[in-house]
Amino acid sequence: MPQARSLRTRGTMNENDENGPSARVTRAKTAALTTDVSVAGAKKALGTKRATSTTTTGAQRPRAALGDVSNVNKNDGADAKAGKKPAASKVGLTSKATAHTGGIQKVSRTNSARTSTRPPLQPRDSNKKPASTTHKRASNKDISLQDGEPPRKKPELEKKVPAVDKIPEEKVETEGKTTVKAFDDAVQDLDTEDLDDPLMAAEYVVEIFDYLKDLEIITLPNPDYIDHQPDLEWKMRGILVDWLIEVHTRFRLLPETLFLAVNIIDRFLSAEVVALDRLQLVGVTAMFIASKYEEVLSPHVANFSHVADETFSDKEILDAERHVLATLQYNMSFPNPMNFLRRISKADNYDIQTRTLGKYLMEISLLDHRFMGYPQSHISAAAMYLARLILERGPWDATLAHYSGYTEEEIEPVFQLMVDYLHRPVSHEAFFKKYASKKFLKASILTRQWAKKYHHMYVDAADSYAKDEQ
Repeated sequence: MPQARSLRTRGTMNENDENGPSARVTRAKTAALTTDVSVAGAKKALGTKRATSTTTTGAQRPRAALGDVSNVNKNDGADAKAGKKPAASKVGLTSKATAHTGGIQKVSRTNSARTSTRPPLQPRDSNKKPASTTHKRASNKDISLQDGEPPRKKPELEKKVPAVDKIPEEKVETEGKTTVKAFDDAVQDLDTEDLDDPLMAAEYVVEIFDYLKDLEIITLPNPDYIDHQPDLEWKMRGILVDWLIEVHTRFRLLPETLFLAVNIIDRFLSAEVVALDRLQLVGVTAMFIASKYEEVLSPHVANFSHVADETFSDKEILDAERHVLATLQYNMSFPNPMNFLRRISKADNYDIQTRTLGKYLMEISLLDHRFMGYPQSHISAAAMYLARLILERGPWDATLAHYSGYTEEEIEPVFQLMVDYLHRPVSHEAFFKKYASKKFLKASILTRQWAKKYHHMYVDAADSYAKDEQ
């Protein structure tokens, strides 16, 4: 019986089974198969097929899933047949560098006009042809000339050439300062670097900020609206904004939300008379509206009711929201000063310390009513100017003046108001504590220490700020 079991096992054994025992059976079958030529040929072909499949899968195992969707050039197959080493690992870097340095660039009219390295526009010489011109293109040109049709737009180019050449030479300042050409040469074209980044919108950035500067004039509040508010004073407005800064910090909202909320308050108070006991309701409602407009996930109305110590119910805040929006005609197109600050920070090489101090100095304009008559672009330019002065980052050069839109002489009045505020005693505790933390590089402490030393150099001591508070 044991012998029959072993014979049965040998008869049913598969010769292609790689996991089964193959000691005696494989040698016996191999010796028997060597005498048969046809069987040996089949065995040899089968072994060749296995070796081929094993080699192929071993070579493509690292990128088996990306074989059909890779960016490998079509010539790689021919290179592999010729015995060349494939360069598939450097295809992405090579293509990226080629796209960056190649001739495919979108240059706007403003950028092309400011670039000094580009030669002036010249008429095309019909006698000179580039070496890469094909015979087909040349034959088409000859056919159009034989028909008697003149080349289009050539006279227009010849008319525009003298105008382009004469613009930098004719615009000369009569005051004896630098020419416009020298000023343009000193300005660095920083927008050209972002042409490859679609998120920067370098082709439209000049038009965008021109539009924002038009909007900031429309959305300016009345700087003297306190005259028709019998129950309110400027000091009460400062207390309200200081409390809103504390609420804004507690909810961890964006800086744009705070600036929009204060603008909503000032524009609403410019149009409506508000009693003293309803001033806090206006502030809470303005923050609620601004968070809906700027935040991805705004706090619930119950949260704003809670921070106001349940003084106002949810229904009162929602009713006030409808009334405020109707008064402002649902116009939330407020050009936030953070946009202008980022624009100027581009010319400052995005220095984090300068921009942090600039944020602190910009928020001074929210608490002090004297900044209310100045546009937001003017305030952001003065904030960056003072921040660079405190940190000793160098002069206000032509590039900074170009990207901010203001020269040193234009910045001077807003700059003096900021230095005067820093020199005075702390009157807004929440605002000072917010920027005294390490998160904001202790900006409030640093700027006030600087103002105590150099206040007399920039601001007259006989300022009538106390009279404005009354």
